[in-house]
Amino acid sequence: MERGGVTRGRVEVEGLEIAYAEQGNGEPVLLLHGWPTSSHLWREVMPALAERSRAIAIDLPGFGASSKPADASYSFRFYGRILTGFLDALGVERLGLAVHDLGGPVGLHWASQHPERVSRLALLNTLVFSRPSYAVVAFIAATRTQGVRSWLTSPAGIRFTMRHGVHDKSLLSEDDIAAYQRPFADREARVALRRSGSGLHPAGLREIERWLPEIAVSVRLLYGERDRILPDVARTMRKVAELVPQAELSTLPDCGHFCQEERGAEIGEELARFFFEAPARTGD
Repeated sequence: MERGGVTRGRVEVEGLEIAYAEQGNGEPVLLLHGWPTSSHLWREVMPALAERSRAIAIDLPGFGASSKPADASYSFRFYGRILTGFLDALGVERLGLAVHDLGGPVGLHWASQHPERVSRLALLNTLVFSRPSYAVVAFIAATRTQGVRSWLTSPAGIRFTMRHGVHDKSLLSEDDIAAYQRPFADREARVALRRSGSGLHPAGLREIERWLPEIAVSVRLLYGERDRILPDVARTMRKVAELVPQAELSTLPDCGHFCQEERGAEIGEELARFFFEAPARTGD
C-alpha cells in the first residue's frame, strides 16, 4: 500500500509480468496510458475515481514496471490477449474504460472485440483513425530510423517528448520526468519502447472505425487543446462525435497532450462524474 491508498501489484499473463496501480473499491474503471508513459500518468486522476470505483491503471507490456520483451510484436492481437488475461486475473468482467495516446487504439480495439465487457468509454488525447496525421507518420518513421530511434528512446528523448507534450512545463517536475525515464535504463527495454511505437497495423484501426457507429454505451470525449504531439486531435474528436451521436465532447483549454500532468485532479473529477453520476445514454 502506498501513500493515498494506492496499491501496486503484478500478475502474470502469457509469461509476462504485468504491473498495475489500484485504488478504491466498487465498479472497476481501467485506465490505459500511451507512449512513453505508464500508470504513473494517472496518479492525480485516480483519487476522484477511487471515491466511487476500483480505479486500475495498468502498465502495458513494454512500459513502466511491466515486462519489456524486445521480440514481442506489440500488435493489436498481442495487446488484446494481454488485456483479456490481465482483467481475467483480476476478476474484472465488466468495466469502464478510459484511454489516452497509444492506449486509445489498443483499448478501443479490445473493446470492439469485447463490447459486452465495456460499460462506458472515455477518450482523452488519442488517435483513432487509420489515415494517420503527418505527426503520427513522422513519429513512426523516427522509431524506424537508425540513430534517431536510439535518441527517441534515450533519457534525453523521453525528456523531450514529455516536455513537448505539456503546455505549462512548470507542471511537469523533474521527478516525474525521471519516473518515465527510469523503466528504460537498459538496451532491451529501449528496443521494446521503440517497437511498441510502430507495432499497430492500420487494419486494426480500420476495424475500430467500422465499430464506432455500433457503440451503444455512453462515451466521453475530453482533450487538451494545445496538443503538439497529436496536433489533429480536435479533428479526430469531432469525427468520433459525428460517428457516435451519444458522445459528450468538451476540451481543456491551455492544456497539452499529456493533459493528466497538467489537469489531473480536474480530469479525475470529470471522469468520476461521467462514469458514476451522469445518466447512461445510448445511440438508440
